[in-house]
Amino acid sequence: MAQWPTDGGLKAEDAIHARMFPSLNVLGTPLKSCSHKPLTGWFRDGKCNTDERDRGLHTVAAIVTDDFLQTLRAQGNDLITPSPENGFPGLVEGDRWCVCAASWREAFENGQACPVDLEATHQATLQVVPLEALLQHAFAPEA
Repeated sequence: MAQWPTDGGLKAEDAIHARMFPSLNVLGTPLKSCSHKPLTGWFRDGKCNTDERDRGLHTVAAIVTDDFLQTLRAQGNDLITPSPENGFPGLVEGDRWCVCAASWREAFENGQACPVDLEATHQATLQVVPLEALLQHAFAPEA
């Protein structure tokens, strides 16, 4: 466990990021941003970073589809309905969002997976989702 200075030298933001897992993607390279509008991520930093407190493992950089959003809603995770009191605008097809690895895997197993941005998907995802599944749904930007 980290020892925090008692003289107030460590800011709260630094304390949070001190426990963040290494910011690497499933390809082993530096993690890229997923979305800043809407602002996503466990740390609301635009990236699918994670730490030991992220029990949902919000690490898959998804480019959501209507089918995927409806699948999540049916699982009890409504990402469509805005929640202004929480600063959440609600998602629509084409939005990028850091989704829970287990939810994405379940959608994959049911044929409802949406595209993923491999460069923005955190390597911790591989604890739950095989790389082969992610590769099958890798987002390929239009040339």
